[in-house]
Amino acid sequence: MENPKRENRQRVANIVLENQNLFKDLVTLTFKVDDKTSIKAAWILEWICTHHHLKWMIPHLDEFSNNISTLKFDSAIRPCAKICEHFANAFYTSKENEIKQNLTNTQIDKIVSCGFDWLITPQKIAVRAYTMNTLYLFGLDRNWIHPELKHLIETKIIHESKGCKARGKHILGLIAKRRK
Repeated sequence: MENPKRENRQRVANIVLENQNLFKDLVTLTFKVDDKTSIKAAWILEWICTHHHLKWMIPHLDEFSNNISTLKFDSAIRPCAKICEHFANAFYTSKENEIKQNLTNTQIDKIVSCGFDWLITPQKIAVRAYTMNTLYLFGLDRNWIHPELKHLIETKIIHESKGCKARGKHILGLIAKRRK
């Protein structure tokens, strides 16, 4: 796969979709952080989680949550940040909530911790946007997250790019509504 064009990601995802046993290898390859092939694995992993089967991640929640903080390449961090956002959305909004039944507090804590690390280190706009959403949602049950997120947005993120600023203001508005 040369680039992350939609048709390329879908073409490779189809191979995994036809043989679900390959999914475990895809997760493992995503976290071979010194190998640039991990970037392409992360693209496919995110594609499958976004467009096909987020629940396929359930048996791999420990591996995912234990290893996301080890990611080095920006192009692998972005898709994994999006998968974290999918977990948070599914946890709070899904009607058939297999994610909520299987995602443990320890796994959530690791995702949250990594998310805060991503917000305080130099990251691309998409990573910050996905992460702010993830932290906002997980902060619905963890009282300490919203004040910390609010502080980071007001002191750091609000001074960054227009995209970060816009998402930050949106999240601040959601946090403010929750306090009323």
